[in-house]
Order: sequence, then structure tokens, then C-alpha cells
Amino acid sequence: MTDTDLLNTLALMRVEGVGDIVAKKLINHLGSAQAVFNAKRSQLLAIEGVGEIMYNNLKNTNVFKLAESEVKFVKEQGIKPLYFLDADYPERLKHCIDGPVVLFSSGRIDMAGRKTISIVGTRQMTSYGADFCRKLIEDLSPLNPVIISGFAYGVDIFAHQIAMDNNLQTIGVVAHGLNQIYPKVHKKYVAKMEENGGFFTEFWSTSNPDKENFVKRNRIVAGISEATIIIESAEKGGSLITANVANDYNRDVFAVPGRVTDKYSMGCNNLIKSQRANVLTNAADLVYMLNWELEEKKHKPVQKQLFVQLEGDEQTVYDYLQKNGKELMDIIALHCDLPIYRLSSLLLTMELKGLIRPLPGKLFEAI
Repeated sequence: MTDTDLLNTLALMRVEGVGDIVAKKLINHLGSAQAVFNAKRSQLLAIEGVGEIMYNNLKNTNVFKLAESEVKFVKEQGIKPLYFLDADYPERLKHCIDGPVVLFSSGRIDMAGRKTISIVGTRQMTSYGADFCRKLIEDLSPLNPVIISGFAYGVDIFAHQIAMDNNLQTIGVVAHGLNQIYPKVHKKYVAKMEENGGFFTEFWSTSNPDKENFVKRNRIVAGISEATIIIESAEKGGSLITANVANDYNRDVFAVPGRVTDKYSMGCNNLIKSQRANVLTNAADLVYMLNWELEEKKHKPVQKQLFVQLEGDEQTVYDYLQKNGKELMDIIALHCDLPIYRLSSLLLTMELKGLIRPLPGKLFEAI
């Protein structure tokens, strides 16, 4: 967007009574933020929900002084503003009615056509949560997904770290302006994240990491992704808010189950119990539920690797499929004497090795 467009759009966002939903409504009716400010009284009052108070608020020129300062900051710092009608604005966020009109971006973010998941959870992550998060991202890495989180303590920063360890693009959605980092101890991760990924925020440089900002931030984390994964959560917590927003956006939500006595599994168990989240026990669950294996089959046929080393159970499953052709997961588990959770993991590993292919209806066949 041009500097003029940015100035007028930011000014519009500073008008009292105008939020993301109202701003989009005005822009969609009149064509641009500049057109909103230039519109006649009769044009504005003809829009449903616009009355005399808002019309008078739109005549307040002080909003342009605030916007001018922010435009200067954005240009000086090399921050990229993404406008909700632009092609490079995150596609899934365009379909969220309350998504930000302008999203500020830093780093080298490229989400076009990429698989995208959000991983969130408690700030008090346990070794159970850490082990699961690490294994999940490592197992998904051949599919090259973008890993999104909130750059907070605990699960968030751990997910970013493991993504970087596996050379995956990772994006931190922060609850403040891009002139600062919160928490400050995470500053050491910024440069590496911006090399392959970066940061998103809707907040101006005048915004501090206030409590209410984190709740607003969570809707971006939920809306920007195909699915939201809750690794660990107490009975109450910010990650549960993210899960609820993801459900409202009709996104898939997954929760990692834990023992009923574990404090930081209570939130996940409750999400599963109330059917607000799918059970997530391994990467295969996610790949299957999101149909990622089917998409890969359409766009990039799997080629069988030569001289692949098979483990004992992998050899058993492969020999069975070679002999019997395509078969249901439950039938494979029965005849190979394997529990479903173990077989799901094996099938994903074998698919990534190019030994088998998934078919609709939980069917699998050897290649």
C-alpha cells in the first residue's frame, strides 16, 4: 500500500468508535480509508450503523497527527504493513471478520501456499509437553509447515525454537509494537527468527504488552492457521481462549491429552471432553485430520526411496500391504497385532519414506 493509503488507514483506525469490523465496513462501502474521510455526510449516514456521533468523530483531524508518527516509524524501521485487501495479507486471516485492517510484519515471512499450524500452551511447560512438542514438529518437518505461536514463555517459545532447529519457517505474533520485545529475555531469538520467518502484530509502536492486548493477539494466532494445537494448559489460561476463537473461526483444534491428575493437562482434557478439540497423540493424527497426505498426493507424487532400512514393525506392515493390497487402518492393526497409536506413527513414517500412500477413508496401500 502507498504511504497515503497507510496514513489514511491508520488515521481511520484511530477514530473513536471505529474498530476492525467497522473500518472494513466503511472501506468496503466507500472504496478506501481516504474516501471515508472525504465522504459527504449523506453518504456516511446512509451506511447502516453510522450515525451523527461517528460522523463527527471522523472529522477529528488529530487522528492524522497520530497516524503520521506511526507511518514515520514504520518507514524508518523497515516494517512491512499488510493491508487486509492486499494479496500478501495472510489468506486465512482475510476470512476472519474481526481480523486486523493492517498487520505489521518484520522478517522474511512467506506463507503463500504453505501448510500453517499454530502451537500454543501453558507458560509452565512440563517435560511431557516439551517431549511431545519436539517430536511433533520433528515428525512434521518433512512437510515443511509454518509454525506460528505467541513468542511467550513456555510452549510458545519452545515451539519457535524447535521449528528453527528443524529449519522451518516460524512466526511470532506479539501483543505490542515492533519497537520492543516481550519478554525481554527472548530478544536473543529475534535475529534467527527473522532470517526464516519473523513477527506479526497489529499494535502500534505506542502500544505496550498490556494484558488485554494478549487476548486480541490470540485471535490472530487462531485465525492465521489451518489448525491450532494446545500442547498443555491448566484449567484456565490464554491458550484456551485461542482454542475457543479457533473454534469460532471454524478452524480445526487439537489438544494433547494427559493424566487427569496433571494440572497442566486439565485444560486439554476438558477441551477434548467437551468436543471442542480433537485428540492429538502424534503427528499422524494431525496429518490425517487435515488431509495433508491427500494434498501431497495431488501435487507431489511420493517416490519410493531405494534401499530403505525398515524397522521390525515397519517391515511387518509393509509385507502385509504388499500381500493384501489397500486396507483399512483398523484391519492392518488387527492383522499386524499393533495398537492403533503405534500403527498411526508407523504409517506416517512409512509414508514420508515413500513406502506407502494414504487413500480416502483411512485406507493405505504399499507403493
